Amino acid sequence: MKNMRINYFYQLIASHLSILLIAFFILSLLFVNYVEDFAYEDKAAELESYGVKILQELEAPRPGTNLQSYVSILEAQNINFIVFDQQSRILYPVSGAFPPVELTTEEWDVIERGETLVVNRDVERFENTVTFVAMPYADNGQLAGGVLLASPVSGTSEMIAELNKSLLTTILIALAVALLLSLLLSKLHVSRLKRMQEAAGMISEGNYAVNLPESDFDEFGDLSKDFNQMAKRLQQSNEEIEGLENRRRQFMADVSHEMRTPLTTIAGVIEGLRNNMIAEEQREKGIRLVSDETKRLIRLVNENLDYEKIRSNQVTLTKEEIEAEELLEIIQEQLEMQAAEKGNRIEIASEPGQVIYGDMDRLIQVLTNIVKNSIQFTADGLISLRAYSEPGGMAIEVKDTGEGIDVQEIDLIWRRFYKADLSRGSGQFGLGLSIVKQLVTLHGGDIRVQSEKGKGTIFLIQLPHKETV
Repeated sequence: MKNMRINYFYQLIASHLSILLIAFFILSLLFVNYVEDFAYEDKAAELESYGVKILQELEAPRPGTNLQSYVSILEAQNINFIVFDQQSRILYPVSGAFPPVELTTEEWDVIERGETLVVNRDVERFENTVTFVAMPYADNGQLAGGVLLASPVSGTSEMIAELNKSLLTTILIALAVALLLSLLLSKLHVSRLKRMQEAAGMISEGNYAVNLPESDFDEFGDLSKDFNQMAKRLQQSNEEIEGLENRRRQFMADVSHEMRTPLTTIAGVIEGLRNNMIAEEQREKGIRLVSDETKRLIRLVNENLDYEKIRSNQVTLTKEEIEAEELLEIIQEQLEMQAAEKGNRIEIASEPGQVIYGDMDRLIQVLTNIVKNSIQFTADGLISLRAYSEPGGMAIEVKDTGEGIDVQEIDLIWRRFYKADLSRGSGQFGLGLSIVKQLVTLHGGDIRVQSEKGKGTIFLIQLPHKETV
């Protein structure tokens, strides 16, 4: 069986009204009881005050002379009184409509102790329900009887009934006002919840551009802040996911493009050799071409693995103090033959005793990539490497007199598989400079490029000293 669904709007109204009704009911009971007790106690106090005056008259030198005047006064206020003896006989007035007094043993005990007996409501011993008090009357120090004053409670009951009507009217008006306020407040709360519900629906549909009104007034405002922060983080996460997906697709496209050319070359040469389509004098050249393309593929795979290791912080640097001149000489020796093939010269300059703090193998990898890149874009020119000290660290400058780079492309050369000239299929930066950037950053350093088309390029690497790392 499906659970019954109750709108939150009606739940709020029901909860508000139920609390109000319970509160009004309890307060009404307490108030009515208090008023009843107060009314009867007030009536008893009034009777007791008249009783004191009557006792004073009875104890006067000429007792009873002014009792008749009290009778007139009290009858005007619908109050009757009698004076009775210890046998409950009425001593005054001699004749009247007041019935004989029938006090219980417990009530006589109160009078005999010299105390005032107060009965707020008596419905049995008199014709009407009355409030009465009985006060002890002494003669020559001995208990002679008592004075009893009684007043019907009808007036008090009518007053209480009238008060109850007024109270009921007040409660109904208060409930009407409370219902109106409950409707307004419930509508306000539900509208805020509906806004959150609509925002949650937008997020579930993939639309994270939501912004709920925020405030510090209550928990709804705090919830709106948290909701907006959640939406913002989801937006950022979604953008990161989309960026990662775009980079993945771009990576697959770049890798496929980079691998297609050498694989096509290798497949073509092997097919030619197998079918004897390559002349004998060209076979050695074909085999060398296959070997070069195979090495190119291996280098591409290794560079990709290296790049991902660096990006995922899986590379640990073994830093040491390195002689700057020694580092530059290693680069010069390794690449001078390659430079000479394009008519280039490699020159190095460093003051004796200059020390670079870093990982020797990784710095060689960095400088090798940069210098190879300079060789690729320079013909019959000069490539100079210079190391020098500066405040806070060491600088390594690699300068060439090659083709240079367009200003618009300088920030793009650090991208993976970026090519400076796609139309010619040359100028491939590939992964080399991407790895260079990551390794320099891993050293806590910085790398910048200054270049202008046709006027050469300068790579400037800045590395911190050991004491500043």
